[in-house]
Order: sequence, then C-alpha cells, then structure tokens
Amino acid sequence: MSGKNGLHVAVVGATGLVGELMLELLYERQFPAAQVTALASQRSQGKTVTYGAQELDVQALADFDFRGVDIALFSAGGDISKEFAPKAMAAGAIVIDNTSAFRYEPNIPLVIPEVNPEALASVKPGGAIIANPNCSTIQMLLAVKPIYDRYGVHSIDVATYQSVSGMGRRAVEGLARQCALLLNGRPIEEDVFGRQMAFNVVPHIDEMLDNGYSREEMKMVWETRKILNDPSIEVNPTAVRVPVFFGHSEAVHIRTEEPVSVDDVRSLLADAPGVEVVDALGGRQYATAVEHASGKDPVFVSRIRPGVDDPYRINLWVVADNVRKGAALNSIQIAELLVKTVL
Repeated sequence: MSGKNGLHVAVVGATGLVGELMLELLYERQFPAAQVTALASQRSQGKTVTYGAQELDVQALADFDFRGVDIALFSAGGDISKEFAPKAMAAGAIVIDNTSAFRYEPNIPLVIPEVNPEALASVKPGGAIIANPNCSTIQMLLAVKPIYDRYGVHSIDVATYQSVSGMGRRAVEGLARQCALLLNGRPIEEDVFGRQMAFNVVPHIDEMLDNGYSREEMKMVWETRKILNDPSIEVNPTAVRVPVFFGHSEAVHIRTEEPVSVDDVRSLLADAPGVEVVDALGGRQYATAVEHASGKDPVFVSRIRPGVDDPYRINLWVVADNVRKGAALNSIQIAELLVKTVL
C-alpha cells in the first residue's frame, strides 16, 4: 500500500453521475490521494473529467492495470463490476463497489459507515471487495438504526418514492425531454423509461420477481437483514418511481419490540450521525427531496409520529439525495474509514 499520505484511487465509471460526484467529493473532503485515475468504457477515451482544479484524462477500463491502486471505487454497472472488480482485487486494490453485484455474498461486507462500521473488521490490505448498499436501504437504515438499538424492530413497512437519477444521467435527461414535449403539446418519444414518466407515478423499479415483488424492493429486504445482522426482521417494501430529478423519499412505518416514545425517537434521531431532523408536530415543517435533500449530505427525517392506537408503532418520512449519500458519499465514507483502520 502507498501509505496514508500517498494513496492511489481509481474511479471506475468516472463519466457517470455517481462517478463524477465521487471525484468531486474526494477533492472536497480532502481525501488523502496522491494520484486519482479516472476510468470508463472505451467510448469515453478522449474525454476529461474534473477533479478540483485539474482535468483528468479518462482512461479505458479494459486496458488498465490495477497494480499500485489502493482503492478502486466502482460505479459502472453490475456486469462491469463482476468482470473487473475481481481483477482489481487480485492486483491488490480494495474495491468499493456501488452496484448490486456483490451485496448478497456472505463474505463480502455490506457497509453503511454510520450503521455498521464493524463490518469492515474483516478487510485487510492486499485486495478486497466491499459492497455499497442500495440507495433506498442506506437512507432508511440511517433512520431505523437508532430505533432498532433502543427498542428493537420487529418489522418495517416502507414505500419509496424514487427519483429518476437512480437510473443514471440518461434518465435525468429523459425526464426533462418528456416534460418539455408534453408541456408543448407534443407526444413523448420512446426513451430510457419505455413509458410516460413525466407527470406520472410508476410502482415498478427493476425486474419483477416470482414472489410479486420487484428486485428493487427485495434489495431492501435482503440488505436490511444483512446490515443489521438480523435475519428475523420483516421488511415489506413498495418501490415507486416518481418524476423527480434528484432525491428519494420514503414513508417508513416501524413496529418495535417494546413500546416506543415519540419524544425519545425524535431525540435519538437528532443525535444520530448523518441524520438531520426537520419536524414540527401539527405544522408544515418537514423535509422534501427538492428543498432539503438535493445536493446535501444528511438524511432528513420528518413527520415523526406514533402509530394510531398502537404503542409499538413509529412512523417517519425520510428523504435523502440518492446520488450523494445513497451512492457516492457512502462509498467515500467507507474509503475514509479504511484510511483510519486498514491502509
């Protein structure tokens, strides 16, 4: 390894929404990188990406030798991760993968730094893979974990309202195009959504599985149980795509193991790392994706309220920037923990 003051970091998928933000955050948070390499597909060769005041030439992933790389941040799709992450690990890099390619493998840590940093204890220098959870799982568990620790959690019912940026840059551009066409009285064109997304709400994200749930919904089930190390916890999700550019919102309904106090939960969440409470009972003080979350680091929690006639219920409204905390920032925070504990 290169040492704490001279790390070599490679960003795979550097021309995508998440990859560009990873580069921005590495610089803004003064990550101790002596060298940063931007990698993408062959068709991106010749392009440049911004890292602070520098313009980095984008190199072809297929031709790159990972020897000498300390940390490789992957955000270029599951198939790319499956092919190249093991090669990077074999060359000695610690891979932090932002896809679902490795999340459910038992020996690969699935990490939210504020929730289960102890999962990194198994990571040693010389090559490893760490998985970054799904964006919806990340923001939900930052809000759930303090409640889980204090009261225990029997079940979570959650409905997500997910922005199109979760599908990448083409989806952001596609929503803008659909809005412009419809507002000008013109029919929409076939695009990344395959349907009208503008001014619509679609209860379908990722492929549908045989059990009637989408893969996006089941990710929240599988990942919650793994991150909390609790296979008994029930998670009942509904994942919905909404015509919002950035920021996911969630209605989270929690059944606890012990009677729960709303005032105590509000205090717990106010003290929780990575969480900001925006809440006023009976008022209009609550967080929204556009006004609060977009471009911000925290997970915002609002509308903290009890179950109706049920002392074992607590209900939350949770919003966060899915590209930032739900992807790029969480990966960078994992890398920062590695600097403190491994590298």
